[in-house]
Amino acid sequence: MHGLEVTFTEVARHRPFELLAPTAPAVPVGADETPAPQPAPYVSLVADLLGTDARLTLASGATRFTAAYDAESRRVWLEVGDGPSSTLHRSRRFGRCPEPPARLALTLTGLHLTAFVHDGERWLARSRVDLRDRLETRTDGFVAALTASADGVAGAVVGPFGQLGLRDLRFVTTADGDPVCDDGAWLLTATHAGPGFFDAAHTGVWSLAPQTLEWQHRADLFFRRPGEVEGGVYGDHATHLVRDGSRWLVATSTWGDLDVTTPQRRRRATVSVVLAESTADLTQGPHVLDAHPLPLPTDGFASVATWDPHLVRDATPDGPRWLVGFVSSPKLFRFHPALAAGPSLDDLTLLAADPDRRATEGTTLVRTDMGWRVVASDGRDGRRGQRRAYPVFDVDLRQLGALDAAYLTNLPWPALARDPARPGTWWLVAFNGRRAGGEVLGYGTHGDVVVMRGGS
Repeated sequence: MHGLEVTFTEVARHRPFELLAPTAPAVPVGADETPAPQPAPYVSLVADLLGTDARLTLASGATRFTAAYDAESRRVWLEVGDGPSSTLHRSRRFGRCPEPPARLALTLTGLHLTAFVHDGERWLARSRVDLRDRLETRTDGFVAALTASADGVAGAVVGPFGQLGLRDLRFVTTADGDPVCDDGAWLLTATHAGPGFFDAAHTGVWSLAPQTLEWQHRADLFFRRPGEVEGGVYGDHATHLVRDGSRWLVATSTWGDLDVTTPQRRRRATVSVVLAESTADLTQGPHVLDAHPLPLPTDGFASVATWDPHLVRDATPDGPRWLVGFVSSPKLFRFHPALAAGPSLDDLTLLAADPDRRATEGTTLVRTDMGWRVVASDGRDGRRGQRRAYPVFDVDLRQLGALDAAYLTNLPWPALARDPARPGTWWLVAFNGRRAGGEVLGYGTHGDVVVMRGGS
């Protein structure tokens, strides 16, 4: 028995896809440069096309990014200008639109620049540029100096970038592990998929109303890290947001600048966990948080990276202790669950690990009537008997069973919460690997949010 013996059934599915986030007002843009400062380099410039040539431009200092549309050829391309140098980026395969598009958009997500068109039904990327090794967009100065301009369009607006899909869902909890509600809706964090993979994404806060199953975008979280780019702001994600008295604790994974673009960089690449604290209302609007390293113990096994933090405070006869679930990786991308404990987050020791697993992540702590349980996600690349399931462990990471729930595509995390209004009822929020935005973007644009309910 593991205390989660219920059968989960899907009750709702959502696919938020918003180039413009509703968490801050969009600003009208004209032909002249309009100030468009954002708290982070995650920005969208969107306009209606008029059947003529069109240009959308984001600029900061001497740097200019332009999405251009040629009405005669129906081609879309990107231009990147940095002082005296300028380059043009056109996709031979995807740069031409089959039909005249209705809208044009230019997005900047960290170091990724993308041109989108709307064909009347959906947004599709037509060109994308990785700015790595050429420009640094993540400094406070670059972001604060951003301007927007538009030519040959109507209704142009600039605002914060939203998402192409959601993944890495977690319930926002109190330090004791209970889900946090606001006006009757549960709060969750999610990784916002961008037009790329690791460093095109960021963290958002959402609400789920259990009565109506309405899903609403509430906030966006970005992170500064000590010792990185001066004033650098990153879209770190795979986040757990914790309410601890009058403050918020925000534990996240440093995916925001992971670079695996070459074999040499992949060999040097690493991910770690950082922690931020705030007394601001992180459930509304955009925020940039100062984070510091949260060292996680990996004694007794090889580890080059840690991620997926989940924090709870456990009441024991000897006093309270913190439990921190996480993932450790002996080699990117092979990974397994681990659990640390200690009297404070600054004093953690390894409690348990399962290094024999090789494709298990989303480590989540859940309090049941039978005590604390650790739930995770076994991906398709795991060992035989450890694939495509949500294993349930005790705090020594001995497997006790698995959730009775549909295992979705990709590596869906098991976000679990007990329903306080319905005794015996549990909620499970997961995601799948369905991509969006077109083939030019490749992997990383997933997924759908899948809401499941189990029990009485």
